[in-house]
Amino acid sequence: MNGSDRDILETVRAQFHSSVPARLAVAVSGGSDSLALLRLLHECFQDDDVELHAATVDHRLREGASTEARQVGATCAEWGISHSILEWTDWDGCGNLQDKARQARYDLLTNWAHAVGAPMLAIGHTADDQAETVLMRLSRSSGVNGLAGMPVKRTLNGVTLFRPLLGFKRELLRGFLRRREIEWIEDPSNENERFERVRVRQAMDMLEPLGISTTVLADVAANLRKAREALDWYTFLAARDLTLIVGGYVVFDARKFRVLPDEISRRLLVRALAWISNSPYSARRTAVTDTLAAIRDGRSVTLQGCLVLHRNGRVWICREHNAVRKLRVPANGIWDDRWRFHGGDASDYEIGALGEHGLSQCPDWRETGFPHRVLLSSPALWKDDILVAAPLAGRSEGWRAELIGGQEEFFASLLSH
Repeated sequence: MNGSDRDILETVRAQFHSSVPARLAVAVSGGSDSLALLRLLHECFQDDDVELHAATVDHRLREGASTEARQVGATCAEWGISHSILEWTDWDGCGNLQDKARQARYDLLTNWAHAVGAPMLAIGHTADDQAETVLMRLSRSSGVNGLAGMPVKRTLNGVTLFRPLLGFKRELLRGFLRRREIEWIEDPSNENERFERVRVRQAMDMLEPLGISTTVLADVAANLRKAREALDWYTFLAARDLTLIVGGYVVFDARKFRVLPDEISRRLLVRALAWISNSPYSARRTAVTDTLAAIRDGRSVTLQGCLVLHRNGRVWICREHNAVRKLRVPANGIWDDRWRFHGGDASDYEIGALGEHGLSQCPDWRETGFPHRVLLSSPALWKDDILVAAPLAGRSEGWRAELIGGQEEFFASLLSH
């Protein structure tokens, strides 16, 4: 092993500190980046009690992909690493193919990681990928979060996604593989100029003489990640000062919210919308800007399946009734990914939105302090069209609606995304 290889291995191993999981999942496409990641982890932990589990996603969109997945499996078998092939079969031909494939890939991989008992999934993104991501987001006028690029770690579906190669250039990793005579698979789509990332990759060659290199762009992302962390911290402090969680809904003090710096109020609103809607994606920047203007003008608006309601010096953020009015789940299930009911035998009941029909059967709803439009989307217990209970609207009938995760989950979300 030469000095360069030793440095790479030591750098990768150091990123795990002392918290190496007993089982570590690794996403491996067969390309140079992911194959280098798997080999590095194999060498890093060959003397440790760490089980590596590899998986390849076959999107079934390209001829030869299945053969390549089996080829990765053969390499894993040679190295003594278990390997799974995860097939995507749900493409319906609608929407953005690359975006749908990306979402499916992460869903398949995180579900698989749970299945093999691995709390962490290692992904082979490199400094080159980071630089390309920054350029693509720059073309969309992204803010601090977007230009901070891909994080080294984040949590998705209860699994920690870890990118230990973000500090390494692709060519350095290919040199590592060549010295071990390990061949990787070249994906022909990497040369297809229909894809934005391929065009950006080609543009990097022209930007290099101007000093806009892979290393510089990766450094920009790292600098902006630090700025994002600082902004997140001050957003958290602001939330603690002006936010209440009332019955599972986010409530701002309108006067204090109006005087926040624009970037802090934007972040707080975006996180509140994401928490209420349980969406992994943020609303478009222009839509958020319009909503912030509405809040400052004292107007109520809807965005991202949520209602932003101005009432008596408070800004309520709750579910929009239309977003959940047709949603029904068995009473022993979880409604809208947020609510669970407790109180008795629920075998014949369902959870659904209260709506106007249900609210008309709650004579004491005004005493709860909740605005009328907030209660319309609140969870209620039903037997067909007969209202059984509506705890948030003052008609509990011995039942209790429990918010999954509790109010502290919202404040924690301000620092964990």
